[in-house]
Amino acid sequence: MAVVTKEPPGTTAPARPIRIALVDDDPMVRAALRLLLGGSPDMEVVAEAADGIEAEAITDAHRPDVLLMDIRMPRRDGLEATRRLRARVRPPAIIVLTAFHIDEYVLNALRAGASGFLLKESPPAQILAAIRSVAAGAPSMSPEVIRSLVDQVGSSTVHERRKLALIEVAKLTERERDVAVAMGRCWSNATIAEKLGLELTTVKKYTSNVFRKLSLNNRGQVAVLVHDARLL
Repeated sequence: MAVVTKEPPGTTAPARPIRIALVDDDPMVRAALRLLLGGSPDMEVVAEAADGIEAEAITDAHRPDVLLMDIRMPRRDGLEATRRLRARVRPPAIIVLTAFHIDEYVLNALRAGASGFLLKESPPAQILAAIRSVAAGAPSMSPEVIRSLVDQVGSSTVHERRKLALIEVAKLTERERDVAVAMGRCWSNATIAEKLGLELTTVKKYTSNVFRKLSLNNRGQVAVLVHDARLL
């Protein structure tokens, strides 16, 4: 007969560590990240890859929760790898890494579904906070950073992007648009419910409608779109 052991009242099982994959063609960068993340008990590096093709293979094999993805890599770069991985039914969260400051690659990676970006010189605390944020389903950037990205990159195409974004936003009802703008402010569902006077279940329904109608799969993409449309 099996013996079932019950936990003492008031105790809960420890949360599973965040499973992380490192994707960078520089082994020194991967080693530094592995050392940093190894000191956090709530994180576990489960795989490494040197390019976007290997990134897909390790995702199939190890099912990471979060990928730290370099942008510029041989064979398949981080932008294309992000597009392909985020198009999956159950995609991992992706934070793009760059040694450069804001550029078109970074903004396009966010539009492709990355949840945030980090400079490789970012402080350790910022890297850890970004991973925890995207693992919880939230963007790792503030609305101000998103606005800065949209304003600084691709200024020659800003009017065209606004037209395209407004066409997309027009697919939403007025209330869905209100929720999309709130998502662009990086508000949680609970905050949206409080600010807009809605039930939490209603907010969840509206956010699902926003993702479906706009063919997007994370809040970072919604945030970039509403900023492109200049709704914030």
